[in-house]
Amino acid sequence: MKDDGVPDGDELARLIGQVATERDRQAYARLYSYFAPRLNAFLRRSGLPPNTAEEIAQEVMLSVWRKASYFDPARAGAATWIFTIARNLRIDHLRRLRTASAGEEEPVEVETAPSGETLLLTAEREARVREALKTLSDEQATVLRLSFFSEKAHSEIARELGLPLGTVKSRVRLALGRLRVLLEGHT
Repeated sequence: MKDDGVPDGDELARLIGQVATERDRQAYARLYSYFAPRLNAFLRRSGLPPNTAEEIAQEVMLSVWRKASYFDPARAGAATWIFTIARNLRIDHLRRLRTASAGEEEPVEVETAPSGETLLLTAEREARVREALKTLSDEQATVLRLSFFSEKAHSEIARELGLPLGTVKSRVRLALGRLRVLLEGHT
């Protein structure tokens, strides 16, 4: 951290790493307090209305929480990674607006806030899944993460990891079977 209290690039990368590996809420809170106002200003300067800019900034920070494990400090700095997410979400928003104004209206979804019980049950289930994932071999866990969290096709995973397609499918099947056994014991 710099003398002025502003975290430097290494500190920001470390905080993202803590969010990724430990789901550290304090690290996330520091990232949020540092980036949220900067994202909001960036999005407003790009021409978005204040309420839309704030909504997209929150969506960016939610993506940081969900996808922290995909951050690679060797490929980009923390700010670059986060502002790239913001740029992409801004582009997606503008495309949706353009599509809607062209007469192809998107279906309106009514969003209801989940109950406290639902949130608690979801958090408990996520914690059980994270613990179960730790018991898998590195190979199985990697294939599952790419398949489900990165939403990659099995053929894409095979190409990325340099494995035969059958091996990827077998690892996914075995990993899911192992997870099912581990998680069924908790229901």
